[in-house]
Amino acid sequence: MNHSLENIRAEFPVLAQNIKNAKPFAFLDSTATTQKPMTVIQVMHDFYTKHYSSVKRGVYQSSEKTTQAFEKARKEIASFINATSENEIVFTSGTTASINLVAWSYGRKFLQAGDEILISALEHHANIVPWQLIAEEKGALLRVIPVDDQANLVLEKIPELLTEKTKIVAITHISNVTGTVNPIKEIIQTVRNFSKNAKILIDAAQSIAHQKIDVQELDCDFLAFSGHKMYGPTGIGVLFGKYELLESMPPLFGGGEMIKSVSFEKTTFAPPPARFEAGTPPIAEVIGLGEAVKWLKETGLDNIHRKESGILEYAISQFSEIPEIHILGNPKERGALLSITLEGIHAHDAAMILDEENIAVRSGHHCAEPVMKRFNIPATLRFSFGVYSEKWEIDRALIALKRVIRLFK
Repeated sequence: MNHSLENIRAEFPVLAQNIKNAKPFAFLDSTATTQKPMTVIQVMHDFYTKHYSSVKRGVYQSSEKTTQAFEKARKEIASFINATSENEIVFTSGTTASINLVAWSYGRKFLQAGDEILISALEHHANIVPWQLIAEEKGALLRVIPVDDQANLVLEKIPELLTEKTKIVAITHISNVTGTVNPIKEIIQTVRNFSKNAKILIDAAQSIAHQKIDVQELDCDFLAFSGHKMYGPTGIGVLFGKYELLESMPPLFGGGEMIKSVSFEKTTFAPPPARFEAGTPPIAEVIGLGEAVKWLKETGLDNIHRKESGILEYAISQFSEIPEIHILGNPKERGALLSITLEGIHAHDAAMILDEENIAVRSGHHCAEPVMKRFNIPATLRFSFGVYSEKWEIDRALIALKRVIRLFK
């Protein structure tokens, strides 16, 4: 199926139906979560209405059909990121859960007192707090790659920060605040050159729906992302892990399905990925995510990237003409989002006025307080884009921002 980018907005019911004061919905918060195309909604509806059942636990027809759809989604995702096998795909509740799984399974088993964990100054809390917690438990040290005034990581510092004690490197691919696209392939190569022991986790929450990711080409050890940021459902995420690493890790949760055998004396665990998927899984969400991945493939990540880049360039050019608007950072490469501050105006106040105009944007620290502290600001107003974004949304946002500036002068 071909998806025309010119008419693609019509595939998203929320965007077509949400009208306020005769004004169509301008949704500029895709970094937080993406809207869902009808095909994803329909496949989940079909599951609930046509063959609802559990997976892997029944020999009856609907259960077998559901199990096939569930595992087909796993294969679809493995193909999407070029994993060597669908057995390297673990279903979680989201990026946060995926990172925590690595921290509390791999980290708890392999980290020792005095070991080091390297992250960057651009991380979301989900890629900071789990490492702080496991570091405190194990007596490890957290080290941070600094960021310059333009919101680029200071890459030349990485070799200085890597030591023989570095066991985990966890880096975001795209910052959810500045939009900085970190040169992940270059960073991974640097880590491989200077540290033979470090395992590398990439937080791909903000990149997975915007550019092609090939885990074999990158040579990352782990990759984490969420379904709801890639046109799929909430409550479902993915952890990719190299199979030999997953195989070496203990389960995080115990229960049904993740076992090989159980007795009162001893339990042996199933091989990955089942080992990490205890209990009844989010079946509808997995099937929906599989459909979202299929939809992304059909639409084409290159096509999506081109459209979003055009919207981003237009937004930068328009916002730059207003003296009271300050764009945060000037990274060498920016993803499909833009954070701004307004002179003398809090981001929350601006966001509320934009909402009156039926324009959805995000305000706050975006679960990245260290980034705010680095740039000495309390919050930003964030505009972020998806495949359905249009220039008229930027035009309306600009008019609304001018109104905000007038009200607070």
